[in-house]
Amino acid sequence: MRKILITGAAGFIGYHLSKRFLDAGDTVIGIDNVNDYYDVNLKMARLALLKDHPSFHFIRMDIADREGMSALFREEPFDIVINLAAQAGVRYSIINPYAYVDSNLVGFVNILEGCRRHKISHLVFASSSSVYGANTLMPFSVHHNVDHPLSLYAATKKANELMAHTYANLYQLPCTGLRFFTVYGPWGRPDMALFLFTKAILEDQSIDVYNQGDMQRDFTFIDDIVEGIYRVSARIPAPNPVWRGDRPDPATSFAPYKIYNIGNNNPVELLYFIESLEKNLNKKAKKNFLPLQPGDVKATYADVDDLMADVGFKPATPIEEGIKKFVSWYRKYYRV
Repeated sequence: MRKILITGAAGFIGYHLSKRFLDAGDTVIGIDNVNDYYDVNLKMARLALLKDHPSFHFIRMDIADREGMSALFREEPFDIVINLAAQAGVRYSIINPYAYVDSNLVGFVNILEGCRRHKISHLVFASSSSVYGANTLMPFSVHHNVDHPLSLYAATKKANELMAHTYANLYQLPCTGLRFFTVYGPWGRPDMALFLFTKAILEDQSIDVYNQGDMQRDFTFIDDIVEGIYRVSARIPAPNPVWRGDRPDPATSFAPYKIYNIGNNNPVELLYFIESLEKNLNKKAKKNFLPLQPGDVKATYADVDDLMADVGFKPATPIEEGIKKFVSWYRKYYRV
C-alpha cells in the first residue's frame, strides 16, 4: 500500500484522481485550500464522497503556506506526490495576477522543497496545454519549444516545468510534468465552457462564443486524464542517455525529468461541441458571438506519442460520449 499526497484534492481532477488511487488500494492524503474561485459547495460535495473512504485523509491547507507544508512533509512519509493545486483559469489571470504568483509559483516551491528534503521518489505535477501559447505547428508536441506564453497562467505553468527541472538536476528529484488539454466531465469546473454552456442553455440565457465560433479544442474526458496520471505516476523518469546540450530536447533531460501531453489527440470545432451539447439537452443555444479574448488561443491539439510509447495509454473518449455523461451528471446533481 502506497501513501499518495494529492494537492488540490477538492478540485475537479483532484477528486477523480483521489478516487482512482483509493480504488486501487492506496492511502491518499488530500490537501486543498477550498478557495472561492468557484462554488465552494461543489468542492465540499466532492470531498464528502471521498471522506467516507477509510484510506482518505483530508487537510485543509494552502500550498503557499510554507510552515504548514514543511510540517506536512515532516509528519507524513509520502511515496508519491501529485501536485494539482493551482490557481486555474486563463482569463482570471488577467484580473487577479497575484493569485497565480501565490499558488502557482510560491506554492510550487513549497512542494519542491518538501519533496527534495524528504526524498520523495516521484513528483508528478500538472502543467497545461496553455504553455504552447503562440505555437501554431500542430499537433502540439512536448518536443517543441514553448517560450511564448499568451497569459500569466500559461507563464506560471511553464515556470513550474523549469522549476521542476532545476530540482531534478540539483537534487536528483524525479519529476514528471503533465500538460492537460481542456479537461471536461462529471463534477467539472463551473468556469469551464461545458459547465457554463449547459447552465445557460437550461436557463434560457445566451452563451458567449469567442472568436465568432472559429475555435478548436482538444477536449479530454476526465476518466482519460485520470488514467494517464495514474499510469505515469508509476513510471519514475530516468535521465535520457542521448540528451544533448547543443540540441536540447524540452521533453527530456540529462536529469530524471520528463514531460507528457495528456489530450484526446482529436481537436473538435467549438460549434460542433455546442451542437453535441444541444442534442443532449434537447434544446438550442442562444449564441452571443464575440472576438477572441486576450490570452486565448485559437486551437489546441495534443501529440500523445510519448504517452503511448512509455505507458501504453492514449485518451480516446469521443466528445459525444463525454458530453452525454456530463449532462447526465449535471441533471442529477442540480435536479434539472
